[in-house]
Amino acid sequence: MIMVCKLQNTFLFLEMEASSSSSSSSSVHDSIQKRASEIVFFDLETTVPNRAGQKFCVLEFGAMVICPRKLIELESYSTLIRPGDLSAVALRSGRSEGITREVVAGAPGFEEVADKIFSILDGRVWAGHNIQRFDCVRIKEAFNEIGRPAPVPVGMIDSLGVLSEKFGRRAGNMKMATLATYFGLGQQKHRSLDDVRMNLEVLKHCATVLFLESSLPSVLNKKCHDSTTITTRSRSNGKLIMCKEESSNRKSPTSSLGYQRAVPYARTGLGKMAESVKNILCKAHEKPVLNSILKHSHSLLR
Repeated sequence: MIMVCKLQNTFLFLEMEASSSSSSSSSVHDSIQKRASEIVFFDLETTVPNRAGQKFCVLEFGAMVICPRKLIELESYSTLIRPGDLSAVALRSGRSEGITREVVAGAPGFEEVADKIFSILDGRVWAGHNIQRFDCVRIKEAFNEIGRPAPVPVGMIDSLGVLSEKFGRRAGNMKMATLATYFGLGQQKHRSLDDVRMNLEVLKHCATVLFLESSLPSVLNKKCHDSTTITTRSRSNGKLIMCKEESSNRKSPTSSLGYQRAVPYARTGLGKMAESVKNILCKAHEKPVLNSILKHSHSLLR
């Protein structure tokens, strides 16, 4: 009897463990799925090598996790990073908020913030401007230097490539500073977290423009010019001709619709027109056939 009770208790314990393990496994799976659906925008500030063989040193890391369905910020993190060789950092910066040697002297080394950087990047969709060629490479190098595996994304959105393809070069070059100026978002600060937030705002503005253009393609997809082009129609030798006039230098008023009707004769030739009609009418008194008048008038107005 005692043995039976022990067996029953053992089975009950195993069932509870299995249930707990299943629940834990499900929770982990949900967490992984949730992370995979989140987008982390990130940016690095680094030194600029000034001699052959010199490496880039990460000076600052900034990241912002957003929900792609609502575009709301879920988490953000930024930190200055002290490089192994402080002499690689400039003593002075040409930018008002630039990173100098003094600024990073008391910052943590990369190995001290690696865990946090790994946790915010690994298993999420990565996004940023020119990250594929620059930031991703620098992240991998930094983790390799401390002998640790680098975080791995589940997907990547490089706004430089996306905007070059979808938005085009209507703003000029595709640098973040140029795009921000185009949309009136202010100057780029070249600080990681500020640039990350600017990147998201630029994408919002570009997406809005593209959405509007796709909604009204016949109206908004036309190129904007400094002067408005007005199209009029006239006939010459029985053929329809499209005439374009630039309105920027016009001084005469136009109709409310912006169109002007073309006439089949020159405006400066009204006197000649009246004289010709008068001659035809005079000749018509000598010819009883009305078709003669129609013939002459038709030849005149063609």
